[in-house]
Amino acid sequence: MKPGLAIGDRATFAREVRPEEVVCRLFPDAWIMDDMPEVFASAMMIGMFEWACVEQIAPYYEPGEGSLGIGFDLSHVAPTPPGLTVTVETEVIGIDGRFITFRVRGHDGQDMIGEGTHKRAVTRWEKFNAKVAAKAAKAHLERTES
Repeated sequence: MKPGLAIGDRATFAREVRPEEVVCRLFPDAWIMDDMPEVFASAMMIGMFEWACVEQIAPYYEPGEGSLGIGFDLSHVAPTPPGLTVTVETEVIGIDGRFITFRVRGHDGQDMIGEGTHKRAVTRWEKFNAKVAAKAAKAHLERTES
């Protein structure tokens, strides 16, 4: 990672909630969820919080680097219907080598919808992708031997 990111650095990220990002459409094959309300899904909120953190640290990546979410301590406290814009505020609260911890908070223009902390690990994609490929190959071999 390039130098420059510091504890206390803040950023904001905003995006409109889309109709396909609601609870009842989260998994097309999860029929049990069909009757749930058309509000922003918690999983999508977590993803948006991750996205906001990536946007903040991406300028500091070296070529071939990125980051992966490794820790989440978040609450989702208010519903957001599609069409509202969620603004996420991020703040770097910890840097420990390649691990970066953020305070995150989301607001939909009406209510604070969620907040907490999120931790990311900076990684080299080449090394990470090699581990994933090895795992996939091992799983494929185990399936063919069964």
